[in-house]
Amino acid sequence: MIHKTAIISESAVIAANVKIGPYSVISDEVIIGEGTIIDSHVVISGPTVIGKRNHIYSFSSVGGDPQDKKYHNEKTSLIIGDGNTIREYCTINRGTSQDKGQTVVGDNNWIMAYVHIAHDCIIGSNIVFANNATLAGHVSVGDWAIFAGFTGAHQFSRIGAHSFIGMNTLTTKDIPAYVMAEGQPIKPRGVNTEGLKRRGYNAKQIINIKNAYRILYRKNLKLHESIKEIEELAENQKELELFLESLKLASDRGIIR
Repeated sequence: MIHKTAIISESAVIAANVKIGPYSVISDEVIIGEGTIIDSHVVISGPTVIGKRNHIYSFSSVGGDPQDKKYHNEKTSLIIGDGNTIREYCTINRGTSQDKGQTVVGDNNWIMAYVHIAHDCIIGSNIVFANNATLAGHVSVGDWAIFAGFTGAHQFSRIGAHSFIGMNTLTTKDIPAYVMAEGQPIKPRGVNTEGLKRRGYNAKQIINIKNAYRILYRKNLKLHESIKEIEELAENQKELELFLESLKLASDRGIIR
């Protein structure tokens, strides 16, 4: 299961049924869960924990030092969950001591070629990152978000659950849950209706989300006024909780308007 040309540190912990291809390098303090596949020419640096049934394709660099000038060899880590696909030439860096010291990637994410996930990012589950999507440091991404090709997220920004970012788009502010956004400069373009249908949201729930979207983006209200009105709407509408949370927990960068 481990190719004879692979270099594996004696301190690495490799579970059962892990496959490691030719010329891959697994360094100290790396833990790899059961059933994970590491293709050829992959470099995994520690401290890094990788869960079960992941597939990391050739020439990816996982758990490397953060690309941050303030980093001076502090012991930080990368945590990756289960069932992720990480395609060719991806880079996922460990955290920094200026934040929580951890980069975290959840479960069942589809991470296409040349994607970069920088230090201290917190990535949820079931997210799609198309080719060349790039996250700066300290970015958080909610479950089921979709990044089209060549998209970028500014450091410290928050990308809400079920959101969609169109191709070649740079987001310099937060994107609320459920919102589609694209363009230069980035603009909100409506609710991610097709994505919500695929995930089992019914027609009534989608209408409720669209009504909340209109309050935020069509009534020319200040953010705190929008939140108050959406809270009244959300009393019996559980699907609006994610939307409200993404507004209330907005970063200092603010949300796209």
